[in-house]
Amino acid sequence: MKLKKKYSITKQRHVHAIKRVAKHPLVSVPAATFFGLLAITAVVMLIFTGGSPKLNIIDSHIVIISHDDLEETVPTRANTVGELLRRQNITLNEGDVVEPAQATEIVSDNFRVNVYRAVPVTIVDGNKKTFAYSAAVTPRSIVKQAGIEVYPEDKLELLPAENFLVEGSIGQRVVIERATPVYLNLYGTQLSLRTHAKTVGELLKERDIKLGPDDTVQPTLGVAISPGMQIFILRKGTQIATVEVPIPMPQQVVEDDSLSFGATAVRQQGAAGKRVVTYQIELQNGLEVSRKEIQSVVTQPPVVQIIARGKAVQIPADKQAVMAAAGIASSDYAYVDYIISRESGWCPTKLQGQVGYCPPYAPAEVPAGRGYGLGQATPGTKMAPFGADWKTSAVTQLKWATSYAKSRHGGWAGAYNYWTAHHNW
Repeated sequence: MKLKKKYSITKQRHVHAIKRVAKHPLVSVPAATFFGLLAITAVVMLIFTGGSPKLNIIDSHIVIISHDDLEETVPTRANTVGELLRRQNITLNEGDVVEPAQATEIVSDNFRVNVYRAVPVTIVDGNKKTFAYSAAVTPRSIVKQAGIEVYPEDKLELLPAENFLVEGSIGQRVVIERATPVYLNLYGTQLSLRTHAKTVGELLKERDIKLGPDDTVQPTLGVAISPGMQIFILRKGTQIATVEVPIPMPQQVVEDDSLSFGATAVRQQGAAGKRVVTYQIELQNGLEVSRKEIQSVVTQPPVVQIIARGKAVQIPADKQAVMAAAGIASSDYAYVDYIISRESGWCPTKLQGQVGYCPPYAPAEVPAGRGYGLGQATPGTKMAPFGADWKTSAVTQLKWATSYAKSRHGGWAGAYNYWTAHHNW
């Protein structure tokens, strides 16, 4: 099913510009000073360590929060977006949206969090109008926030309010065009459908139902559709079997440079659909010997799930220096940072299972059955061929990690794609 749209999802963000509380391209002066000093520090490290950069291991992260006409850059020990908002005393009101979701873990520096404030919206559902507040960007998401149930077949359109006095609407409008519920008895199997067809014939065409020479339809094709109508399609003298088949939920990914690289936010919740396939059965001596598909009817169309995926890349200078020393191409920095941030939090002495801190020293013996180091090599001795200092050197560990990513996934990009799908590599 195709939904009629006035605007694309990307354009919706521009239409909803009022909802984005801050999108200033410039970082504050203190933040710029901080990152400038960080870059200088990285250069000094290279000079005084003989070209072997060291990681600046800290137990907090730098987060960039856009909210209420502000863009703040703050250090935080918060583990999740929700905890960050509580610590910063940022309150979410009815209809507000935060991206990424509050349960998202903060595991890397320069992590972006955007708070969108709700604006008035009018939902027009036939003769009924509902006034609500929402910061969602798709009509289905707005209606869901308002607690109004809609079905996959219903058509929703997002329109600007043009004349308050005439329309009695404030803000934007979501107009719902409801589909009519009907019951289709297909060769003895009762199906519940919703349709925008005006007649029985249009319904059959809409669902791509083709009548065979032995089929009969009641009521006839020209009869107008009415709510709750019973429609029968019969085939005499034939053994029929029906099977319900799921239709996978479609997914649309929208790249968004207001989110950190790899971070995601669901902007429209999707749903799988259903299809009923009808077979004509051939029997011999009372046993089935073959079956032929005669109808395939979508009883519930799927709803596309829209996901925003972050593109913004801001990697601290010390991590860039370590990756460069390990021979990693700058085009792979974002992939490496994403994986290593989630595997170890950039702690070269971390054992698998250690959470929330970075041990200041390496164990005398690394347990063979546990992951160790930046990439959580299992066992950690895998990294020994890349340098005698494998227990503590971030550069040596990244050299192993690069070799591992190439051999198993074809490179860092493949490793990143695998990690996002499986949450390991």
